[in-house]
Amino acid sequence: MSRFKVVSFDSERLAGATGFTRIEALRDAMDAIYTSDEAKRRFEIMARQVFIRFKALLMEPSAFAYAERHDNIEAIYKKLQERRDTADVTELLKELHKIVNEAIRAQGSGADHAEGLKVDLSQIDFAKLRDEFAGKVKRKHAALQDIRDLVERKLAQMLASNPMRMDYYKKYQQIIADYNSEKGRVTVEDTFAKLVELANGLDAEQKRAAEEGLSEDEYGLFQMLFKDNISKTGRERLKQASKGLLASLRVLLQPMDNWTKNAQTQAEVEVFILDRLYESLPRPPYTDAETEAAAKRIYNYVWQRSASGHPFGETLAA
Repeated sequence: MSRFKVVSFDSERLAGATGFTRIEALRDAMDAIYTSDEAKRRFEIMARQVFIRFKALLMEPSAFAYAERHDNIEAIYKKLQERRDTADVTELLKELHKIVNEAIRAQGSGADHAEGLKVDLSQIDFAKLRDEFAGKVKRKHAALQDIRDLVERKLAQMLASNPMRMDYYKKYQQIIADYNSEKGRVTVEDTFAKLVELANGLDAEQKRAAEEGLSEDEYGLFQMLFKDNISKTGRERLKQASKGLLASLRVLLQPMDNWTKNAQTQAEVEVFILDRLYESLPRPPYTDAETEAAAKRIYNYVWQRSASGHPFGETLAA
């Protein structure tokens, strides 16, 4: 249990603890471990070693003296493995509100209770949300980890349907790198504010497809085909090209089981995409070289998505 001393948690608080006292101690232990990704990683590695060695000594009577310590470590470990889930960015933002709300309520009643927390989730007040987190949340590291889990899941879903959103993932990585940096580490409150801002950006990004009159998959193709300085008429033709390509790919790929493992079907799909783009992209402004480069991008994306078990043209499961 010496690892707990490094993260400033007194493991003796769990000895013999039951009920609400035990729940509070487990929450504080998790918050201490979530101080950085490195602290969490090292705890999980060491905990797994404890489980392996304790299991090997089950027939040794003297090992039972350490059973409670083992059980306490296991309880914390299991809590760390729990994950929150969310279907879309709107739900992410609602869940973000819920996390902060729950974190405030967990402190018990008093002047700093969650009364007055904004609940109009259709018009989230991000400034108020940041203030609530900074001023009222006690276990900030644990709450921040919950929010990170949500943002990571949402980013994975959005990148799967549209690889052109990689800038959002890079922005997230930089936020977490700054948080984990030993030198000049930003505060947990600053990290929370940046994640809130990023979540807000994801919400705006996810709405762009609808604003363009496109589905998520159509918008993904549209972005892979888009080029700067395209005219308004060219932009509309690009939308139609995206819609047409998606519809035709659905028809082509539906009967093709395991097409990514067969050289002949791979070539068929690659040529099909190129032919469709030659037919549908406006000329000018698209040159032959730009059309071929776009076809290659889209083929690689279609192959990767199909190979990962998400056939292209189907809506990704949340």
